[in-house]
Amino acid sequence: MQDVAVIIPAKDEADRIADTVEAARELPGADLVVVVDDGSSDGTAAAAERAGARVVRHGRNRGKGAAMESGAEAVKLLEDGREEPRHLLFLDADLAGTAREAAPLVEPVRRGEADMSIATFVTTVKLGGHGIVVRVSREGIRRATGWEATQPLNGQRCLTRPAFEAARPLAAGFGVETALTIDLLRKGFRVTEVEVPLAHRATGTDWRAQAHRARQLRDVARALAVRDPAVAGRLARVRGPRP
Repeated sequence: MQDVAVIIPAKDEADRIADTVEAARELPGADLVVVVDDGSSDGTAAAAERAGARVVRHGRNRGKGAAMESGAEAVKLLEDGREEPRHLLFLDADLAGTAREAAPLVEPVRRGEADMSIATFVTTVKLGGHGIVVRVSREGIRRATGWEATQPLNGQRCLTRPAFEAARPLAAGFGVETALTIDLLRKGFRVTEVEVPLAHRATGTDWRAQAHRARQLRDVARALAVRDPAVAGRLARVRGPRP
């Protein structure tokens, strides 16, 4: 059953994207892999194409939410008159060979038991940060929906096409996962978590990593403020670096 399209947003991932694409192509039912090169300055796009992906390019960095939407639009254009749209499996570009372990994410969606599945990593890497962004996202989701997310920022997700369309327009940047969860739960879609043995690189502790976490916090805070006016004032003071 060829019923899954894998969408991989990527920026400056030339060192890992080929391994990720090759592993994603091994997933049962995945007959299409789309990489969205979100303004990379390295050879990400060329490496993805050589590995067998269809590549969509953004001329400039537009953020993860925009990359996910571009990937989904590309899949729609490549559906080839299919009666049933493919399920959309979103994977991070730096999963490398572990991407082949993402199959369990698809199963509850394929069986009709969930409209979106979210990965929880069985083995977690030690991150350079202190989990502040995760806590803000988890608490925001709980306040907005009553649902407790284990790994609320996990980007490995499988959605039905109707669920994805119901969540559009997606939140900007790194607020997309938090917003996706809140928006779909509020609209009555079924969300579940699935343990998978995936792993990506840790973000480290240097200034680039710290800037990345600051952008995450900014984007998550903005997504929550839009969806929960009660926390808008409390989060208004959150500021990250300018994009």
